[in-house]
Amino acid sequence: MAIAVGYIIAGIGAFVAYWFSTGESRKSKFKIWGIALMLPISPALAFSIGLSYAISVQNGWAGLIMWFIFPFIFFIGLTLLLVGIFTKEKEIV
Repeated sequence: MAIAVGYIIAGIGAFVAYWFSTGESRKSKFKIWGIALMLPISPALAFSIGLSYAISVQNGWAGLIMWFIFPFIFFIGLTLLLVGIFTKEKEIV
């Protein structure tokens, strides 16, 4: 049950990020997706993938893979956020 909740939270986070970024500028989309990846998606997805892997290999210690997955997804979100903050909008003439 906890695995499904993690996947549901990640899915809802992705849906809300998509919903908020629809119709926004590219800079705003980077900011929205960066925040969404860092806060709701990264921990929930890392938790669910880690527990799913631990169950599939039948070793509880294998669940610690979530400690490697979380920073990887988090830094992708941080990169998107920083790109959204520091890029300049191009003017279309």
